[in-house]
Amino acid sequence: MTPDNYIFGIRAVMEAIDAGKEIDKVFIKKDLSGPLATELFDMLRKTSTVVQRVPIEKLNKITRKNHQGVIAMLSAVTYHSLSNLVPQLYEGGVLPFIVVLDGITDVRNFGAIARTCECAGADAIVIPSRGSVSVGADAVKTSAGALLHLPVCREASTVGAINYLKASGYKVVAVSEKADINYTTADYTCPTALVLGAEDTGISPEVLRRCDTFVSIPMFGNISSLNVSVAAGVMIYEVVRQRLNANLEVI
Repeated sequence: MTPDNYIFGIRAVMEAIDAGKEIDKVFIKKDLSGPLATELFDMLRKTSTVVQRVPIEKLNKITRKNHQGVIAMLSAVTYHSLSNLVPQLYEGGVLPFIVVLDGITDVRNFGAIARTCECAGADAIVIPSRGSVSVGADAVKTSAGALLHLPVCREASTVGAINYLKASGYKVVAVSEKADINYTTADYTCPTALVLGAEDTGISPEVLRRCDTFVSIPMFGNISSLNVSVAAGVMIYEVVRQRLNANLEVI
């Protein structure tokens, strides 16, 4: 049985693209070829859709129906564009706060971070289109429904998103265990973008180079780092604390 958030078959996927459906990624059989497949490839090249070439066994695990070597996974949310959202926040008189996730692929961590963001009044989460978690039904469930209320911006790259945020007046703060600055001493009472990376690899070097400030959460035990969703909670509510203490609007 195919889950409700999947579309299978070349024609069906092409029709979904034409209809403007939010497609998270498309799985395509490694050796798929032919005129119709070529037409599908041309359509996908014109979009930012993530495409994965996979063995037939992976497709058969998703469905035993006639998928024709193509299965698309629909997004559970409608993605926002950062270039549209940022001006809207400024025009609305909001002191913006955005959380950028670099390379986080675990759906449970992503859902937990999204839940904290929504509860704390963050304005959006930014994820890259590749090498990131999928915003599917599992993510929405793990977030306790927060992803249905919190804008998610899926950008072509984290580097591009950070460059845009910096050009738009945001202070970009990277959370890194290697940083020397205690997270409580940085100033978050300005337009802020908080960057968190994957637990195993952290924030990528090319992203780190573009951040303005690097902060860490002090560790006093034998384990050197927190779960990323826990670290996110600590950081997000430090932003809230500082803004409340400064009598600034949190949301």
